[in-house]
Amino acid sequence: MNQESPEVLTDALYLPPLSYFVAIGDCRKIILPGGDLIRRQSFVNKTVVLLANKTEVLSVPVHGVRKKQPVRDVRIDYQQKWLNVHLKGIQSAYGKSPFFEYFYADLERVYLRKHPYLLDLNRELLTLCLTFLRWNVILEVSEKKGEEFSCRDIRGLIHPKRLKDRGNIYTPYPYQQIFGADFVPDLSIVDLLFCEGPGANRILNLSEKSN
Repeated sequence: MNQESPEVLTDALYLPPLSYFVAIGDCRKIILPGGDLIRRQSFVNKTVVLLANKTEVLSVPVHGVRKKQPVRDVRIDYQQKWLNVHLKGIQSAYGKSPFFEYFYADLERVYLRKHPYLLDLNRELLTLCLTFLRWNVILEVSEKKGEEFSCRDIRGLIHPKRLKDRGNIYTPYPYQQIFGADFVPDLSIVDLLFCEGPGANRILNLSEKSN
């Protein structure tokens, strides 16, 4: 990875894309500011996976989000049947992948805990993905707003509408995906984990902009 950055301030994203992990790959501590206002139309409650015929956006429904609502207060809407959709979607997308059996059961356990708050779900899934990658990184959830910290800040960078900005840190490096002849870049980290397993770190290293 690049020169070490001790701390980095990031949004609490839902099973983030590869560009997120490239961006944080040189840090030793990740800070998720729960006091920040939720970013609309972002990866905070959606992720992208690859199915047989297309990419699929998996979205976690939340209860009516107010205009100025802190991320820590956003509650997941379990009245909608999204949980089975996501679990079945992941099974459908990656059930035949080389490393599905190594990771899926742990992911499923996190989902079945039914965290009331989106921040808690995202934190636990991110913690699990960091464990899968064997990264020795501290993950801290703070009640504060991001502006109260003085460290590297990548909030808002990994966003569906900021592809050009993401391109400044992430260069797609192809790996063998389950479906399709053409490589699809910057999918959810679960795509890389299920397809490459222990080789995931090599792909992330090769996906740095400097390469």
